[in-house]
Amino acid sequence: MSTGDLLREEIKKETELGKKIDAIISKGQLIPDDMMIDILEQHIQNLPDNTKGLIFDGFPRTENQAIELEKLMERSENKTAVLIDLWVDENEIMKRLIERGKTSGRSDDNEQTIKKRLEVYHSQTQPVAKFYKNLNKYAQIDGMGDLKDIFSRIEKVLDKIY
Repeated sequence: MSTGDLLREEIKKETELGKKIDAIISKGQLIPDDMMIDILEQHIQNLPDNTKGLIFDGFPRTENQAIELEKLMERSENKTAVLIDLWVDENEIMKRLIERGKTSGRSDDNEQTIKKRLEVYHSQTQPVAKFYKNLNKYAQIDGMGDLKDIFSRIEKVLDKIY
């Protein structure tokens, strides 16, 4: 479940919520935690009953979101297994996102917004790793190199869990 896709879906619908989200993320900011949790919970509740698990892409991005995710998963009688933290060099991140902006047309993939997102990452998202380390639910994976190799590294972590 890509939270970015969920947010872009709301923006595309041009709802009041979508307009609020667009105004926030176009500046490289994170939407408020309670707003993100509400959106996520709504989508989790609408999943088919035979859903066997979820992979969250781009979530949680703050320690408060991590805490609320743990509560949400308990309410839905599920549990989180692991936070997979893909480590990528910041120069490579910049290069990848600039290229993605060129190919996808995403206006938020520009140098100024990416720099702001990296600042937000350091101040708000990095503490999430510590939260999951304390729960013994953390794995850092080298996100550099060939996609096949990165995927193989992720599979090794998941194989240990399941």
